[in-house]
Amino acid sequence: MDGKAAPNGVATIEDRILRITGYYGYYPGYSSQKSASRSSVIQCKPGGNCPSRHRGMTRQLSPLSVAEDSAAPILELQNRSPSGICRHSRVERQSRSEEGTQTHTESSSQEAEGQTRCQSCTSTFLKLVWRFLIILSVSSSWVGTTQFVKITYETFDCPFFMTWFSTNWNIMVFPIYYSGHLATAQEKQSPIKKFRECSRIFGEDGLTLKIFLKRTAPFSILWTLTNYLYLLALKKLTATDVSALFCCNKAFVFLLSWIVLKDRFMGARIVAAIMAITGIVMMAYADGFQGDSIIGVAYAVGSASTSALYKVLFKMFLGSANFGEAAHFVSTLGFFNLIFISVTPIILYFTKVEYWSPFSAVPWGYLCGVAGLWLAFNILVNVGVVLTYPILISIGTVLSVPGNAAVDLLKHKMIFSVVRLGATIIICIGFLLMLLPEEWDEITLRFINSLKEKKSEDHADDITDSSIHTRSRSRANGTVSIPLA
Repeated sequence: MDGKAAPNGVATIEDRILRITGYYGYYPGYSSQKSASRSSVIQCKPGGNCPSRHRGMTRQLSPLSVAEDSAAPILELQNRSPSGICRHSRVERQSRSEEGTQTHTESSSQEAEGQTRCQSCTSTFLKLVWRFLIILSVSSSWVGTTQFVKITYETFDCPFFMTWFSTNWNIMVFPIYYSGHLATAQEKQSPIKKFRECSRIFGEDGLTLKIFLKRTAPFSILWTLTNYLYLLALKKLTATDVSALFCCNKAFVFLLSWIVLKDRFMGARIVAAIMAITGIVMMAYADGFQGDSIIGVAYAVGSASTSALYKVLFKMFLGSANFGEAAHFVSTLGFFNLIFISVTPIILYFTKVEYWSPFSAVPWGYLCGVAGLWLAFNILVNVGVVLTYPILISIGTVLSVPGNAAVDLLKHKMIFSVVRLGATIIICIGFLLMLLPEEWDEITLRFINSLKEKKSEDHADDITDSSIHTRSRSRANGTVSIPLA
């Protein structure tokens, strides 16, 4: 391609073309310098050290170095140079390091997500265990109290003294609560300050003598009547029957709240109340409406009624209370019982209604067992309402019925009649209906609609999958046209 220099100084045909087209990187002798540059680049292998004479020759043949750096051929040489190869390798290493970092980040995020799921599963499991223990403790304490009373009656037939003695133990509820406060609270308060803080349940002025007599007296009387009638019922009936009849207090609470507090009317709870009354009638009819059975049923129903009245009046006058306020109130009832009701067992003793001749014949061990289990039940009820759901306490109470039935069947060899068994089951079902929330109908409709939507989505997915499968089979079984040669 090279030829002799033309008169106008253009050495080769390439120089002439570049001169005619007006290439911006052209100058006379461009093609000769380009060939020299190519020869210098070819002689310098990638990764090796180029001789200095080639660098000097390149500098001599390129007086316009700035224009050469901006031209396309020089850019091409730079991309093919060892530095370009090194830049390319650096970019590859950087991209690989970024991919490794991203993979490490994804793996660490997956590990953190797995740890979070594991922790959430552990916390859920611990909550379920805690709730199960609360239910079991409430049921066991109530079954133990009932059975200890039945055992105590074998040697000591003084129900009011047992009621008075057990109620005095309520004084310890607030000290037990304050001990828990000292053990768990970060900001600890003095006993007097905590006592005044919990006294707000009686009003802004706290606990005064007037309020103590006005508010505590009726609740203390109802408390004593509830426990005393319950113990009298245990003298006439089995522990299973009495515990089942006492579960009717939930229906009585609803009826009184509907009449007195104007609570919302619920058809399901009316049905539950009717079932409770039906169970009471069946329980009374079990022995033909005569003898000790009808008296025992009357005592048990009276105990459930006074308990319901206590709860409704508490809600009306005192409202809702936290654990500290409830502990304060129960301890106040214990003080009132000790101060004002202590005269009653003395009167019953000297009138020989409840009389025991030698003082040493009193079974203090059984009495302390009854009082301790009753105290544990009251504490668990108040603590469980604060720490868990109130429905769990109610479930624990109704589970005392099968618990007492198991003890009566295994230890006392009781034989349950069909009528009594049916009455017990009806009362328990009515009690469980009382546990339904107020919006149970809306919740049920939402649940049914969600099930319908899920079924329709699954049906649509099945139809889609079947159509796709049908199309794939038709394609696999279809004919293929092969063009003839």
